[in-house]
Amino acid sequence: MHTASSRQLMAVTVYATAFGLLAGMAGCAQPSLLITPVSKRRDLVETELWRESWWALDKIALISVTGTLTNTHRRQLWGEGEHSVSLLLEQLDKARRDRLVKGVVLRISSPGGTVVASELMHDEITHFKKSGKPIIAVMMDVATSGAYYIACACDEILAQPSTVTGSIGVIMQTFDVTGTMNLVGVKSDAITSGEFKDIGSPLRKMRPEERELFQHVVNDMYERFVDVVVEGRSDLDEAAVRRLADGRIYTATQALEAGLIDRIANLREAVGMVKERIGSKRIRFVTYTRPFGYRPNYYAQTPYAIGDINLLNIDVPGWPYHTTPQFLYIWAPGAY
Repeated sequence: MHTASSRQLMAVTVYATAFGLLAGMAGCAQPSLLITPVSKRRDLVETELWRESWWALDKIALISVTGTLTNTHRRQLWGEGEHSVSLLLEQLDKARRDRLVKGVVLRISSPGGTVVASELMHDEITHFKKSGKPIIAVMMDVATSGAYYIACACDEILAQPSTVTGSIGVIMQTFDVTGTMNLVGVKSDAITSGEFKDIGSPLRKMRPEERELFQHVVNDMYERFVDVVVEGRSDLDEAAVRRLADGRIYTATQALEAGLIDRIANLREAVGMVKERIGSKRIRFVTYTRPFGYRPNYYAQTPYAIGDINLLNIDVPGWPYHTTPQFLYIWAPGAY
């Protein structure tokens, strides 16, 4: 005797089959319905993108960093999105623990993000390099500010011919709603324990002394950014980096001429460079995905999160939800 769930499954299968037959008789392309059991586990799974030989053992792992870099879960329409820092660490750890993975290609497509997220991701890449496995960054559409920050931790930096990079610097974004408050007749009245306890409040005008304090913080974070670039780009001294680090963006050609990247190349060429470093002639190129997150090749994109702006290839990091100032390594002029 069938259970209720079994009868429901049979009914769905019968209806799907009947619909397919009717569509076929009507001259339409036949839709298909695949019912398969799936695991509830969300651990990363390895997907082989290509194999150069059936006898190849060595692997090169493709790890992607996309979207705005935040030290929190991204907001999505259906449930909670990935945590940028956590996902990168999980992927790096999987590549590090696998003895057959000999090197990593880090694909970057991001306008940057928060200062802390950028620093943490840079630190995790630096830690991964202690394993002795090479890691080469390949910039895609946009790899600016915090995204360039993390690229500086890699052994080499490559860019596509049309990549936009640079925007080395810091921005602290806040807003002032006092004009709107005046229109509706609302006034703010904060009771604080000190003169600067409500510094950065959008409910009143910023005082000159407060702006000066914020500027000192931004300057300190900028100095850290400059140090990271100097450390990661051995051919550039501090004076050269400071000349380049005024917030402007660069094309791939300009970045190459300035010494911000090592060469203009695509992903296949990056794989070839890793092969040379590890001394392998035949490799397997793999990536790591969540269940249901299969990507057929290395050009496939990750699902867009709410806030993605496709034309600018950036996503808004939920800034309307923050009532306190944020310190950002980011280039997103359309969002701020």
